[in-house]
Amino acid sequence: MQGARQLMKVFVTRRIPQEGMRILTQAADLDVSVWDSDEPVPRAELLKRVAGINGMLCLLTDRIDAEVLDAAGPNLKVISTLSVGFDHLAIDEIKKRGMRVGYTPDVLTDATAELTVALLLATARRLPEGVMEVKSGGWSSWKPLWMCGYGLSGSTVGVIGLGRIGLAIAHRLKPFGVKKLLYAGRAPKPQAAEVEAEYVPLDTLLTESDFIVVSCSLTPETKGLCDKAFFSKMKKTAVFINTSRGPVVNQEDLYEALSSGQIAAAGLDVTTPEPLPTDHPLLTLKNCVVLPHIGSATYSTRGTMAELAANNLLAGLRGTAMPSELAL
Repeated sequence: MQGARQLMKVFVTRRIPQEGMRILTQAADLDVSVWDSDEPVPRAELLKRVAGINGMLCLLTDRIDAEVLDAAGPNLKVISTLSVGFDHLAIDEIKKRGMRVGYTPDVLTDATAELTVALLLATARRLPEGVMEVKSGGWSSWKPLWMCGYGLSGSTVGVIGLGRIGLAIAHRLKPFGVKKLLYAGRAPKPQAAEVEAEYVPLDTLLTESDFIVVSCSLTPETKGLCDKAFFSKMKKTAVFINTSRGPVVNQEDLYEALSSGQIAAAGLDVTTPEPLPTDHPLLTLKNCVVLPHIGSATYSTRGTMAELAANNLLAGLRGTAMPSELAL
């Protein structure tokens, strides 16, 4: 009986891939409780379920703020998030309370970079529009200028945020015959040499690039970065891609830029809010491709993320080194 009393209580805020659940359920020192649904745990339920827990495995869609931490109480020592982003966590509060945080960088780099390239190509070459033309009977005879888009060969690509994912995107774009790679960010990156990317001021990147890919993290500096002034500096033939975070873009300004012909097209895998309401103005535009935040959505990537998140949680609870701990 004494052993049972010493079990560490863990709450998992969503149904996660089996690779992660297996690790947690097989751990003899854990008492695991799960919100067993594909849908997010309702706020009231979250506040109830965290009471007295020692550890939590959460998702990007769970807002873990002071209210949740208070509801959990002083036993909560470890939070493991199944994501590379952590803007859903009240980091200052968590730090103040001396908790440890695990996250899942690196493992989703390749999948997100692949999706970014797919979204760029689909947007630039108007693939969703083409599919609709086939289905609606709009495809008649061959026409020289019908459904023309923009190609990567000989182009200039600008990457905003040449971190892990930005670099992986650049590596994948180079073989398409990109002539010039530019990047902007807080500081030059030594790894830019791998892709022969040139560090330039943001304004230079905006005025010279044929394709602009945003892959920076969400910070107070990057929130609303892509606004009216930003789009006004882009070429009229430029294609804008965002697979970072929704709030980096001012969507009203993006709509204006797309509908007025200020820029050619945009592809988004992230929006504000998520999901984007079906009556949102951006969804009325033919030159805007919106995906449902599927950057890391490959079976193997999600399985690896779940495994890492579970191992982070376990290590944190046992007081050992986490495979991937956020430095607070």
